[in-house]
Amino acid sequence: MATRRSPACPKDFVPLLEGVRVVEFAHMVMGPSCGLMLADLGAEVVKVEPLEGDNTRRLEHAGVGFFPVFNRNKKSLAVDLKQAEGRELALRLIEKSDVLTENFRPGALDKLGFGYKDLRARNARLIYCSLKGFLKGPYEQRAALDEVTQMMGGLAYMTGLPDRPLRAGASVIDILGGTFAALGIVAALRERDRTGKGRRVTASLFETTALLVAQHMAQYELTGEEPPPMSVKRPAWSVYDIFETKQGGRLFVGVVTDTQWQVFCREFGETELAGDPRLKTNGMRVKERSWLIPRLGSSLKKFTQDELAQKLEAIGLPFAPIAKPWDLLDDPHLKASGGLLSTRVGKKTIRVPALPLEFDGERLGKRADPPAVGEHGRELLRELGCSPGEIAALLERRIVAFP
Repeated sequence: MATRRSPACPKDFVPLLEGVRVVEFAHMVMGPSCGLMLADLGAEVVKVEPLEGDNTRRLEHAGVGFFPVFNRNKKSLAVDLKQAEGRELALRLIEKSDVLTENFRPGALDKLGFGYKDLRARNARLIYCSLKGFLKGPYEQRAALDEVTQMMGGLAYMTGLPDRPLRAGASVIDILGGTFAALGIVAALRERDRTGKGRRVTASLFETTALLVAQHMAQYELTGEEPPPMSVKRPAWSVYDIFETKQGGRLFVGVVTDTQWQVFCREFGETELAGDPRLKTNGMRVKERSWLIPRLGSSLKKFTQDELAQKLEAIGLPFAPIAKPWDLLDDPHLKASGGLLSTRVGKKTIRVPALPLEFDGERLGKRADPPAVGEHGRELLRELGCSPGEIAALLERRIVAFP
């Protein structure tokens, strides 16, 4: 199966999932993020869209970045699934594919004849992946969103103030749920290599949220105490804070082991603190935070932000400037390491992050920009055996749409 490349891809990179075709019935973030990962890894991902295109293309404000971020390296087939001929085209495509992904409401695709049992009968090798709000159980028919499961799963509680739950500042459940779906798909493909048979894979938002808060659940089970939100400082480490620096800068500093504590005290001239018996271990230092953190704050404020960052980097201690997401567009590390991919959106070129993976020291690049609605329709229909006359008739009758 031919794979288009661009200078953004390492020249000698062989797509790991080359030869795998994925049919994506997905919108918003969770489903497309799964497809993004498979596409970046080299799979041919065909996004099946309505004639007017995925609604995500038209989102504004906080949703304007969804489509360009999660749909690179994909192909687009715009087809009307409400018409029998459109459904038949999609079924013919699925018969020639390895994976189907979908994140619509439970039962939505079954009504169109695209349920797991129907498709398995036509293609026994198909991996059918559903990305849902919930796995099997009392909630499985509920509609869900990232923020819904953050609220009901306790993540919003742990993120916000004690009396004001707050969702995390990104679509973390959608994206991680899509990651688990991609992991399940790759595992199912590996199994199919051995058995020759496909499998149904389901990933979910709610259970993903439960895994993210598992440490807090375990803390409650082990101690009998309800952990407060992360906004209420009760960290596991003694020095794990944002500190003011000279001339108004701020830096997060973490000292998370007893060895790091000794290094910190030695390099910053805190011999008195290094020998204080109350501060011998991390657990003991946590109990002394009420006076220890202000004391350290006074010492660190003698340095500018750059001076403190250079010193901490030199001695190998964790630190971080307080950045905004858009600051990453000029981050020297991301720019030097191939971590930002130029992406064409309409008449504008933007930069978006690559997947956080390296293979033999190489980042995964971009083979193609997010597709226009129906951009690959003619190519795919020809592959399905449609003649030029048939393609023209399908277009005229509004069964398919091309740019």
